[in-house]
Amino acid sequence: MPKTETATSPATTPRPPRPLRLLWLLGPALVAGIAYVDPGNVASNVTAGARYGYLLVWVVVTGNVMAWLIQYLSAKLGLVTGKSLPELLGERLTGRARRLLYWVQAELVAMATDLAEVIGGAVALNLLFDLPLLLGGVITGGVSMLVLAGQSRYGQRPFESVIISLLLIVVLGFCAGTIVAGPDAAAAVGGLVPRFDGSESVLLAASIIGATVMPHAIYAHSALTRDRFPGSHASRPPHPTSAAPEPAPRAAAEPAPRAEPAPRVRPGSGPCAEDTSTTTENDGVFPQNSASNVRNTPKRAESPSFSAAPPAGGISTRRLLRATRWDVSIAMIIAGTVNLAMILLGASALFGVAGTDSLEGAYSALASTLGIAVATLFAVGLLASGLASTSVGAYAGAEIMHGLLHVRVPLIWRRIVTLVPALLILAIGFDPTTALILSQVVLSFGIPFALVPLVWLTASRGVMGEFRNRIGTTIAGAVASALLAALNVVLLVLLFSGA
Repeated sequence: MPKTETATSPATTPRPPRPLRLLWLLGPALVAGIAYVDPGNVASNVTAGARYGYLLVWVVVTGNVMAWLIQYLSAKLGLVTGKSLPELLGERLTGRARRLLYWVQAELVAMATDLAEVIGGAVALNLLFDLPLLLGGVITGGVSMLVLAGQSRYGQRPFESVIISLLLIVVLGFCAGTIVAGPDAAAAVGGLVPRFDGSESVLLAASIIGATVMPHAIYAHSALTRDRFPGSHASRPPHPTSAAPEPAPRAAAEPAPRAEPAPRVRPGSGPCAEDTSTTTENDGVFPQNSASNVRNTPKRAESPSFSAAPPAGGISTRRLLRATRWDVSIAMIIAGTVNLAMILLGASALFGVAGTDSLEGAYSALASTLGIAVATLFAVGLLASGLASTSVGAYAGAEIMHGLLHVRVPLIWRRIVTLVPALLILAIGFDPTTALILSQVVLSFGIPFALVPLVWLTASRGVMGEFRNRIGTTIAGAVASALLAALNVVLLVLLFSGA
C-alpha cells in the first residue's frame, strides 16, 4: 500500500520552529482584541462603575469569558478553511437578496462600531488639545485611513505592530488610574455575584456585553488569521471522509504541488487592498466564472475536510491551533484586565461624584481626585483606543462587504460610508457618552447574527473536518448565543414597555 506521508517527511518539510520562534505565530488575536478595549468599553465600564459601584463586575468577567471562546472559534475557522466568516456565509446564503439583507445588518453593526471609535478619539483629542469634536472626529478617521493604507501597502505584520503598540498605550493609560485609586478588593469580589438594580443597570449590562463581545471582531478575527497564514490550509490533504477526496496514490506520487505554499504575507493581501488586475489570497469568494478569479488553482470540493498534516511552512495545523489558543488567551487576559480596571476605576474613584456619567466628567473628576497625570494618561489611553479600534473596525467592514457582496470598494469610499454617521452625531452636538453607550447596545443586537453562524460552521465536519468543535465546545457556544439573545429580548421588552 503506498505511503501517504511523503509531503510531511523530513526530506520535504522544514523542521518545526523552536519554541521561541512560536512568538512569530502570535498577533492576530491581539489585533482583534483591540475591539475589546475600544472607547465604547471605556464609556460603558466607567459609567457602570460610577453609577453602580461594583455591581456589574460580574458582567465584565462573563463577557470576557465568552469572548475567549468566540474569538478562538473565529480564529480557528479562518485558519482551517483559509476563508473568513463573511466569505463562508457569502457562499452559503443562496440568492443575492439574502446576502444583501445579511450585509445590511452587518453594515449597521460596522457603523455602530465606527461611531464609538471615532467619537472616543474625538473626545480624547478635545480633552488633550481642546480641539472641536468634529475636527477630532475627522482626524481620527484620517489616521485610521493611513493605518489601513499601510496595511494594504506593507502587509499584515506592520499593521499588527502598529495596533499592538497602541494596545500597550491603552493598557498603561487605563490601568494607571486604577492602581493609584486602590479599589476595594472585598467589594470587587462581591461584584462577581450576578444581579441587577433596575432597568438602567440592565441597559448598562447590555452595553458592556455589546462592547465586549463585538460582532465586527468575530468577522475580523477569521480574516486576520487567514491573511496572517495565507495558503496554510492549501497543502493539507483531504480527510478520508471528504466529499471528493484525492486518491491516495496520487497524493503520494505528487507531493510537490501539495507542498507549494501560497505567498506569505504580501502587500495588498488584506480585505482593504485596492482592486487590481491580479487577485489576492482573498479572492476565493468570487464565483467560479468571475473575471476576478484569474488564478489557475486546482478545483476542490465545495466544503473539504482537512487533516492535520503540516502545511507548506512545516507547521502542522494542530501546532498553529495551539499557538492560536495562546494568542487568544494572552489577548483576552489583556482585554479583561483593562476592562476590569475601567469599571474598578469608576467604582473606586468616581462613584457618587456628580457629573461622572460622561467621559469629560470622568476626566475632570480624575484630575481633581487622582491628579492631572492620571487624568492625562486616561485621555491618552482613550485616544490610542479610538485610533486603533477604528482601524480594526474599518478592516472588518471591508471584509464584511468583500465576503458577502463579492465586491471590493476603494478604501476611501469604504471608510467614508461608516465615518459619515459618526461625524453627523458630532456635528449636531449629541452627547458623546450617551452616543457611545447606545452604540454598544446596537452592537449587542448584532452579536447573534455573527455568533450563531460561527458556532454552526465550526461544528460542521464538512467545513472543518477533524478540527470541528467538540460537543462541549458547541454546547458552550450555543449557551452563549442563547444568553445573548435572551438579553436582547429583555432590552426590547424594557424599550417597548417604557421602562
